[in-house]
Amino acid sequence: MRAVLTWRDKAEQCIYDLAFKPDGTQLILAAGNRLLVYDTSDGTLLQSLKGHKDTVYCVAYAKDGKRFASGAADKSVIIWTSKLEGILKYTHNDSIQAVSYNPATHQLASCSSNDFGLWSPEQKSVSKHKSSSKIICCSWTNDGQYLALGMFNGVISLRNKNGDEKVKIERPGGSLSPIWSICWNPSREERNDILAVADWGQKLSFYQLSGKQIGKDRPLNFDPCCVSYFTKGEYILLGGSDKQVSLFTKDGVRLGTVGEQNSWVWTCKVKPDSNYVVVGCQDGTISFYQLIFSTVHGLYKDRYAYRDSMTDVIVQHLITEQKVRIKCKELVKKIAIYKNRLAIQVPEKIIIYELYSDDSSDMRYRVKERIVKKFECNLLVVCSDHIILCQEKRLQCLSFSGVKEREWQMESLIRYIKVIGGPPGREGLLVGLKNGQILKIFVDNLFAIVLLKQATAVRCLDMSASRKKLAVVDENDTCLVYDIHTKELLFQEPNANSVAWNTQCEDMLCFSGGGYLNIKASTFPVHQQKLQGFVVGYNGSKIFCLHAFSISAVEVPQSAPMYQYLERKMFKEAYQIACLGVTDTDWRELAMEALEGLEFETAKKAFIRVRDLRYLELINSIEERKKQGETNNDLFLADVFAYQGKFHEAAKLYKRSGHENLALDMYTDLRMFEYAKDFLGSGDPKETKMLITKQADWARNINEPKAAVEMYISAGEHVKAIEISGDHGWIDMLIDIARKLDKAEREPLLMCAHYFKKLDNPGYAAETYQKIGDLKSLVQLHVETQHWDEAFALGEKHPEFKEDIYMPYAQWLAENDRFEEAQKAFHKAGRQGEAVRVLEQLSNNAVVENRFNDAAYYYWMLSMQCLNIAQDPAQKGTMLTKFHHFQHLAELYHCYHAIHRYTEEPFSSHRPETLFNISRFLLHSLTKDTPLGISKVRTLFTLAKQSRTLGAYKLARHAYDQLRGLYVPARFQKSIELDSLTIRSQPFHDNEELVPLCYRCSTNNPLLNNLGNVCINCRQPFIFSASSYEVLHLVEFYLEEGITDEEAVSLIDLEAPRHKRENKWQEITGNNSQTLRLDETMNSMGDDDPFTAKLSFEQGGSEFVPVVVSRSVLRSMSRREVLIKRWPPPLQWQYFRSFLPDASITMCPSCFQMFHSEDYELLVLQHTHCPYCRRHIDDPSP
Repeated sequence: MRAVLTWRDKAEQCIYDLAFKPDGTQLILAAGNRLLVYDTSDGTLLQSLKGHKDTVYCVAYAKDGKRFASGAADKSVIIWTSKLEGILKYTHNDSIQAVSYNPATHQLASCSSNDFGLWSPEQKSVSKHKSSSKIICCSWTNDGQYLALGMFNGVISLRNKNGDEKVKIERPGGSLSPIWSICWNPSREERNDILAVADWGQKLSFYQLSGKQIGKDRPLNFDPCCVSYFTKGEYILLGGSDKQVSLFTKDGVRLGTVGEQNSWVWTCKVKPDSNYVVVGCQDGTISFYQLIFSTVHGLYKDRYAYRDSMTDVIVQHLITEQKVRIKCKELVKKIAIYKNRLAIQVPEKIIIYELYSDDSSDMRYRVKERIVKKFECNLLVVCSDHIILCQEKRLQCLSFSGVKEREWQMESLIRYIKVIGGPPGREGLLVGLKNGQILKIFVDNLFAIVLLKQATAVRCLDMSASRKKLAVVDENDTCLVYDIHTKELLFQEPNANSVAWNTQCEDMLCFSGGGYLNIKASTFPVHQQKLQGFVVGYNGSKIFCLHAFSISAVEVPQSAPMYQYLERKMFKEAYQIACLGVTDTDWRELAMEALEGLEFETAKKAFIRVRDLRYLELINSIEERKKQGETNNDLFLADVFAYQGKFHEAAKLYKRSGHENLALDMYTDLRMFEYAKDFLGSGDPKETKMLITKQADWARNINEPKAAVEMYISAGEHVKAIEISGDHGWIDMLIDIARKLDKAEREPLLMCAHYFKKLDNPGYAAETYQKIGDLKSLVQLHVETQHWDEAFALGEKHPEFKEDIYMPYAQWLAENDRFEEAQKAFHKAGRQGEAVRVLEQLSNNAVVENRFNDAAYYYWMLSMQCLNIAQDPAQKGTMLTKFHHFQHLAELYHCYHAIHRYTEEPFSSHRPETLFNISRFLLHSLTKDTPLGISKVRTLFTLAKQSRTLGAYKLARHAYDQLRGLYVPARFQKSIELDSLTIRSQPFHDNEELVPLCYRCSTNNPLLNNLGNVCINCRQPFIFSASSYEVLHLVEFYLEEGITDEEAVSLIDLEAPRHKRENKWQEITGNNSQTLRLDETMNSMGDDDPFTAKLSFEQGGSEFVPVVVSRSVLRSMSRREVLIKRWPPPLQWQYFRSFLPDASITMCPSCFQMFHSEDYELLVLQHTHCPYCRRHIDDPSP
């Protein structure tokens, strides 16, 4: 640090105080009874202000720069504006000793000998507070919350904004140590507010706001009159009876003298935000100094050590950006760093530090040695075991213990010195002198080696990594590079202030100057870029640059020198430069250039760096081919050009090397078909066709299918054309292709047909199948599209396909509930068993789902199917048994449907008589096993309910008794128990009107018949109506042997006249009367109805004797009296005689069930079909 006097002036009176305007442009001094206003830039006295009547002791400027205040011995305080106009004046009872503006609120504190006042613009009056002692000085904290008062009795009083005392600090010296000057540290970075106190006990002390002292008192050896901080609080100025201003650190360490004076220094301040200091003395001298803080630093490779806050050393690792601070607590004068050593010179000693470990990134230092001795030197250098002191022309080598081992005397002043490495204890030094001489000195050798001598003085030196070249910057800002061995000047460059060789590349150096950074590789032209500062190191791609007081590592891509090497095809050297640090683009360019130059090793390394596997594979394949003996460089280069996209150049090289096929493959792979055609010219047609096919493939891949189809057709690749057309649904194009193809080309035609089917155009598919004669596929097409008529027509012509047609047709019909047609189809397909299985499953499902009406219908269908199958003699017995079984099940489920609905639904459409008859019919039919789904409980429950309703109380009792022995669901239980009790109140007999009559023997049968649905007397089976289940007035009869069904029908149709009994009434008329006389004569034939005679049977026999009629009896019958069930073979027809021809009975021609005609007509009107077999009324009779 050194102080340079900027300007000086002298007033006639003592300068007791001064203040800067916050912007630093004006300086206000208290001189006598006047205020002097100076221009700080050149020391011009701007104005002399007169307002006080006596000596002005103090002056202070407000932080906002709008006002300043002055206090004088005339007991008054005057407020001035920045325009130097007095605007306000107030007084105290004694002379004013100090004034200070609050930095936050602009409140003014004015202190006198016995009190202090607080005033602000918004107050009408000054609030004053008494003091126990004379107040000499005052200072506000940064935030303006507290005011410190320094008193004559050695006490420091800390007051709040209202003037109340919060802390009282009593100094040990008491009244013998008046507090002459105090100042709060203005730094915003400090955790606590720190108060600097200078007293006339000749001590400097520091206190916290709490009153706690920081550290110990610092002895001064003079009486301090003023203390003030720099703007950021890093340094303290102190002046007083020693007639000089001293610079201290913020911790109180003395750094040096700012300026010596001829009298006491009463005041000193720092110009805001600058390094300018103004000093006011007792003799009226005003001195304005500029403080210049020199840079103290040292550098070795990537470690940089520099001075901070004058007493600290910071070591910075330039690569990792790590920093470590070493606190010396004394003024640091010199710094030297080398490998793991650090030397720091302080005023009275040199401290040598070493690293804790040999780790290159370790930043922990410890003290190795202390040389406690005062040294005067210009430069300091440290080695492994020595320190080197440079004193003008002399170099001294000292051991770490402080013993001088060697000394060198130079011819001229030493301008530059640098350690260039070497074994420990034998390091080499590079020394540059003012006379242009450059020497190399080894610390263990007394003799200096002159490397060379030039005409101009040396400013900066550096030696290349291999010690072969020397770079010198002279006083004319010229960079000169020499060959050390030959002393030859290799080249020189202007505008240089510092130079550094690249530690990793022998031929690269950089130098700075004129605001530019210059990089030079070998003898190539210089590459420039803007950079402020000095180059101090060059490592790889990092350039270490010192600018102002800091050093930074600048990452500089080595692109320019690399390209310079590439221009000369020096690939290996370019690779070495690239390794120092270039961009990925530069690496790629290097790789490409080396590849084109067939320098495969360099190219491989570069491509590995950019991770380009494609080119690495190419290089690898070329190297393999070279190992196998291939030596055609044109072919290698053609492959390289092809990879780089230089296709035409590649094609030319392929042709030149006799590999036209490779060029053609390249063009087709790249879809450059036009170029390929040009390359081919009028070549081989096969190759042209292959080219068109590839072009079509490409068109297909780039989503140009129409173009691809046309190309495939022209190349004869019909299958691919069909595939694309089909995938895109282009029917027209498919039709065109299919019609143009020859029928012998089966595969593409089949593919066309496949796409026609897929695109829902079966007509064209059929046309295609017919073209190639594929009848089986045509049949399958008709079946899949359900075009059954076409399929049947084809089946008629080609019976071998019948099963392929009717089998799926039957399945389709069954799925669509068209079971009659399905059975016919199954039959035609020869799959009767399949038909039976389908219907059995449907029947079973209907029963499980409680769809008993459907179940009856399915079982009837099953029975008819079995009857149809029974025409086969081999299966006749089994199928007839099944027929009767399924007929029986159909009747049962048909009945039970009504029972189930009655018990499940709240209302029933059936009359009580019908439900009564149905439940009786069911009970009589369930003599053996009960079929699946039919509930005996529900049947008995229905019978009991309807019997009670109709007056059949005996039967109702019997039904309830039967229910007791069965498991009854919970929902019926309560009703059954109640009815079982209440039925006992009814008479024990049945309504006679309900008793069924046998129309053969005229016997009244019981309501509950143990024999079932047959007469208990003649065993004649009852014939029931399929709707009301009443016993019909029909008796079944059988034909005598020898009478065929056709003959019987013809005999019945004859209707021969019967011999009737004649009842002749004779009318006799008299005179006064009329007489009617009956003349009755018996026919000699006896009974006039031959059939009635046949009804006789043996009374009481247990066997049923059927009614068998002869031809004569048949002839006597009327056609309207006979009903015939015309069963298909192998069953016989059944004949029934009606005993009440006037009571019409209708028989369904499909299922042969009997109905009262009125009931049947009503049911058909309701459902439009037979209630039993579901034959539609419009269907023709079978």
